[in-house]
Amino acid sequence: MSQSSQTPSRLAPHEIWRGVHATAQSDAVGGALLLGATVVALVLANSGLADLYTSVRDFTLGPHAVHLDLTVGEWAADGLLAIFFFVVGLELKEEFVAGKLRNPRQAALPIAAAFGGVAVPALIFTAIALASDSEGALRGWAIPTATDIAFAVAVLAVVGRFLPPALRVFLLTLAIVDDFIAITIIAIVYTEGLQLQWLLLALVPLALFAVLVQRGVISWWLLVPLGVLTWALVHASGIHATVAGVLLGFTVPVVASERARVLASTDEDGTPVYDGIAAHLADQWGVFTTLIAVPVFAFFSAGVTVGGLDGFRAALQDPITLGIIAGLFIGKPIGITTTTYVLSRLPAFQLDESLRWPDIIGMGFVAGVGFTVSLLVGELSYGAASVADEHVKIGVLLGSLVSALVGGALLAMRSRRAQRAGATAA
Repeated sequence: MSQSSQTPSRLAPHEIWRGVHATAQSDAVGGALLLGATVVALVLANSGLADLYTSVRDFTLGPHAVHLDLTVGEWAADGLLAIFFFVVGLELKEEFVAGKLRNPRQAALPIAAAFGGVAVPALIFTAIALASDSEGALRGWAIPTATDIAFAVAVLAVVGRFLPPALRVFLLTLAIVDDFIAITIIAIVYTEGLQLQWLLLALVPLALFAVLVQRGVISWWLLVPLGVLTWALVHASGIHATVAGVLLGFTVPVVASERARVLASTDEDGTPVYDGIAAHLADQWGVFTTLIAVPVFAFFSAGVTVGGLDGFRAALQDPITLGIIAGLFIGKPIGITTTTYVLSRLPAFQLDESLRWPDIIGMGFVAGVGFTVSLLVGELSYGAASVADEHVKIGVLLGSLVSALVGGALLAMRSRRAQRAGATAA
């Protein structure tokens, strides 16, 4: 036997990268990584290693002169998550331009559902706060209004393999609009001093980024600095910096044109096949968000310290905690499902034909997963490290957990039925 036949074949670097790339494109893989990072963070935050975990998460680095002296946790939530929002923005623009949302009647429904999913949780929290007559509790009325896109999409990816793709598009659209509403509330209600000059300055690198991508420029050494500068200026303005990611994503052209296109492959006869720049950038940056950005964000965001049984009991007696749980677990599905049902009966709105009402109800519960923005609103409402803020964290954790479990179970049942129906049809 020759020596070459005895030597195991080695994968070339490009073959390894192709395998990693294909794996990272799976929503289920991304969801598993995110949920795994969440579990690890919760265990560490409530174990003997809690001090080490919090010291790393709260370690500050970055230049103070440009308002970027952030903790590691803030870099993850504001910086890494902005890249995730950039990819989501690219995907959504593709859907609006060439996908299911290009029909205005279909696009209007998840947008309207987002408003219902904000209003009802806020009303439920307000009712509980007023009924309790607890001083200052009402300040947190906006806490249960936000849906955490990364966590919600992860739950859907893990349990909904055989569900209609339109459901993911509906959830993404709803969650993006939901976050914009929540961020607008923060800017109007909770931000003491919006730095408008920084926001106006952010339009300059944003416009340059838009001009370059519209002309087909995809060189990272040009686009990345402009993207980072846009993000930094939006952050300095006082608005949640993830907005910059969505705005940058929306500037990228979707349709492949003579000026803006990327060679994707060739046909059998050698004819080149081109992709739009949005699809190309989503494909490239999607790997980073799946394998690094979102799991790291989850690890530093999900480490909520419960405080033992005594702390848990005290939190459950606080109307703030109860209002958050009820808002996320009850308010979100009621607001989203009711708005969708009522408006879908009107000629101006249209529900995708592949979706069924159990899909919408399950997704409504999944939309009750609120983390980053909810925790931020809680901190702005009651002050960091206050007793009320600790109860906010427990309320967000419990409300999100129950919403994820119930919504995940409903969608898992729907997915199994769809799988059986597909097998029978085959």
